[in-house]
Amino acid sequence: MTLNWQCIVVDAADPRTLAPWWAELLGWRVTYDTEDEVVLEPAEGSPQDGISPDILFIKVPESKGVKNRLHIDLRPDDQAAEVARAESLGATRVDVGQDEKATWVVMADPAGNEFCILRAFTPEELASL
Repeated sequence: MTLNWQCIVVDAADPRTLAPWWAELLGWRVTYDTEDEVVLEPAEGSPQDGISPDILFIKVPESKGVKNRLHIDLRPDDQAAEVARAESLGATRVDVGQDEKATWVVMADPAGNEFCILRAFTPEELASL
């Protein structure tokens, strides 16, 4: 038996508002769009195209209540620049109990969903990939 990871599903009160925010943040494209569901995929022809799982935003009636049990970690080339860019798009920094020495920044999208922007890989780490 084989399982393939198809997508990550994000519950949203308004998928048509939240999905474009994430598309802008990630540089991805909308490949499916209805009132109840919006799908994002990596930019066509990018190294992630056909490799990274899709992100499906699905309409739900309830609002977010507590900390996400699953979240997205993003690995930037420049952490400070990407945190600032995320903030300029409307993300906020949040405290979920992370240690002050954490090498990642916990943020929330406009709907309150947590995600992390990790530190950049060192040149040595990149060379070993």
